[in-house]
Amino acid sequence: MEKLLELTLSINLLLIYLSSRYEYEQGNSASGIDLPGLGVDIKVTSVKQPQSSCPFKSASQKIFGLGYHLLVYVYEKTDDDKNKTSRLDIQHTIFIEKERTADFQTTRGLLDILEREGNRDDVIAFIFEKNLPVDEIGAGELADRILETPPNQGYLTISNALQWRLQYGRVIQKAGTI
Repeated sequence: MEKLLELTLSINLLLIYLSSRYEYEQGNSASGIDLPGLGVDIKVTSVKQPQSSCPFKSASQKIFGLGYHLLVYVYEKTDDDKNKTSRLDIQHTIFIEKERTADFQTTRGLLDILEREGNRDDVIAFIFEKNLPVDEIGAGELADRILETPPNQGYLTISNALQWRLQYGRVIQKAGTI
């Protein structure tokens, strides 16, 4: 509960700062992203466990990306119990283009299959092997889309759940090199 309050406070402070200096369309929880006019969602996460959640829309998000950019702030928090204060040290600020918000292992596997001249059946088998939340018809449609327009290499780790669990360890590692 404490971590949720920290994240909410951090995001709110950032949005207050931005709105005092810039004009932009503010988002809300219902719209799903923080800066809908720019197609950017802001994530604030601890360096100790760099992850967050986002709404699940379809299995294709794991392959083709979330559909919006991410601005990720990674902080380290230090508590001062004596003074009852905390310090947030922003260690990384990372912008992830929407085309790169797909799952690393899933896109790597699909790109490898395509490099080895894989066909529709190979792609469908991979989709089921990865337990993507899709039925047979959806898997076939997804395979056709992958063969027609191969995905970009993604850099998130996205866990299957009722909400996607986004993990940023690889993004932090690769920041500044891609």
